[in-house]
Amino acid sequence: MARLFTEQFSFSKGDSVVVVGLGRFGGSVAQSLMRLGHDVMGIDLDPEPVRHWAEELTHTIQANSTNAQVLRQLGVADFAHAIVGIGSDLAANLMTIMALTELGIKDIWVKATTPEHGQIAQRIGAHHVVYPEADMGERVAHQITGRMMDFIEFDDGFAIAKIHAPAATHDHALFESKVREKFGITVVGVKRANEDFQHATPSTKVQPGDLLIVSGPTRKIELFASSKRHKP
Repeated sequence: MARLFTEQFSFSKGDSVVVVGLGRFGGSVAQSLMRLGHDVMGIDLDPEPVRHWAEELTHTIQANSTNAQVLRQLGVADFAHAIVGIGSDLAANLMTIMALTELGIKDIWVKATTPEHGQIAQRIGAHHVVYPEADMGERVAHQITGRMMDFIEFDDGFAIAKIHAPAATHDHALFESKVREKFGITVVGVKRANEDFQHATPSTKVQPGDLLIVSGPTRKIELFASSKRHKP
């Protein structure tokens, strides 16, 4: 789940990030950001997760994140990005967003549990809202049905996915299959067993067993992934 979340970021390497709420989600995201080369301050009201992550993160602090003055004293206003991962206390989640907004943080990401929660978060200052449980549920559903091996959906309904090459593309070059014209998606690349990844061109020939990296509207990718054989 943390990998799914961090893949959505557009952070520059080395940017400083404050993660508020070091539970299972927030702690995992903070750890992933550290691996990606970011300086991370972790804040939690509970001393136990603060102790747990003390050796993993740049800084960990036990503090009340709903108090803007406390955050200011901790230097949070100097951070480029903030992530609110508080999930068990809706009031604390929203009050933390308000405190970060008061400090003038320009890029606030928030974990939301419901669409209503997300709407409120955006109204009071969140710049980005993610729904990790829902996103992971959809990702797992795609994997269980066998349509997609991996799947990332962005805010505007655009997605990138790794799929098994549908039967409709087997033994044809992409320009013959007319994938873009018929399905409205783009094949970005092809991975064949025991061969290096190759960027796709119109002349790329797809073989049974190939893996395709595709991009486009989510629903169109779903239809393409489940398409049956027909003449191109």
